[in-house]
Amino acid sequence: MFERAPVEVPLQTGLTIVDALVPVGRGQRELIAGDRQTGKTAIAVDAIVNQRRTGVRCVYCAIGARSTAVARVVADLRQHHALDHTVVVATTGEDLPGKQYIAPYAAMSIGEWFMDRGEDVLVVFDDLTRHSRAYRELSLLLRRPPGREAYPGDIFYIHSRLLERATHLAPALGGGSLTALPIVETEAEDLAAYIPTNLISMTDGQIYLSPRLFQQGVLPAVDVGRSVSRVGGRAQLAPYRQVTGAMRLSYAQFEELERFSRYGAHLEEERQRELDRGRRVREVLKQGQFAPLAVPDQIAVMLAVGEGLLDTVPVDDVRDTLPLLAGAAATVEGFTRAVTAGDRLGAELRAEVLRAMGARLEGSP
Repeated sequence: MFERAPVEVPLQTGLTIVDALVPVGRGQRELIAGDRQTGKTAIAVDAIVNQRRTGVRCVYCAIGARSTAVARVVADLRQHHALDHTVVVATTGEDLPGKQYIAPYAAMSIGEWFMDRGEDVLVVFDDLTRHSRAYRELSLLLRRPPGREAYPGDIFYIHSRLLERATHLAPALGGGSLTALPIVETEAEDLAAYIPTNLISMTDGQIYLSPRLFQQGVLPAVDVGRSVSRVGGRAQLAPYRQVTGAMRLSYAQFEELERFSRYGAHLEEERQRELDRGRRVREVLKQGQFAPLAVPDQIAVMLAVGEGLLDTVPVDDVRDTLPLLAGAAATVEGFTRAVTAGDRLGAELRAEVLRAMGARLEGSP
């Protein structure tokens, strides 16, 4: 009997750019990578907050973090009523390296306890860069031979054995799942560094946060071109695949085109339309922290921008029109039910939703 089952159910984070373009499935290991202060913890905390009504248990593990940072996360979870379904395991930089080293294993064991009862669990490790440093310090104190960058040779084994415990159990074993969101810090956008490379090779994809996008105010600062989900697409709801289509590739191409256009090059009319459409897609994908969007709302706005309904709306006004579009789509009979059930949108239903959103745009001041 196989103990593990395929990843078939999505883990909705409430973030449109993640759920639509870099989806995560229950039982997946998805790395969150990026430089310091680019919003890595914010994405993980948003994912935890969004599980409030999904029945998913959450475990947040802080490894060698500052006490103030841990207190801020706990305060945010409490403020948004997420502590009722969340266990916090925390060690600070003042703790001994042995305690920091054992923290993620304690968090994983707690998550496995819920999983063995047939529940779905989300475990966040914040972050495995500090865990690697703690293990390096511990190993050097024990006089173990150092390897690359003075890390012990078994650092890959240590992390792989930790993350391999994330899975979706077979129905005969209860059918529970454990999803891991490990966080790793990069330096100067170097994803090819030792620890990030190790973690990328043992996870099912990565969500990469760009400091360039963060400085431009594009939040969440997810670099779609360097982010990938190797498993979550199989678990993604059918309406996402239907609505987004090739949007992930076209959005990455838009970012390249935008960088090229800054040199003052003359663009053909078709390329200019692609540039204008891409800027509106980016506005749709922007999202503040603790402002999760329900699945029907995400599908509605992605459908609108993909079909060109927002092409005539000024870029600065796109964000203000999104609630109008979501509200208009919700009035169409059967739309919310179909999206929630994961059914494909029929041509007639799709056309009716587009008509409702178009009429709402025309009637807005």
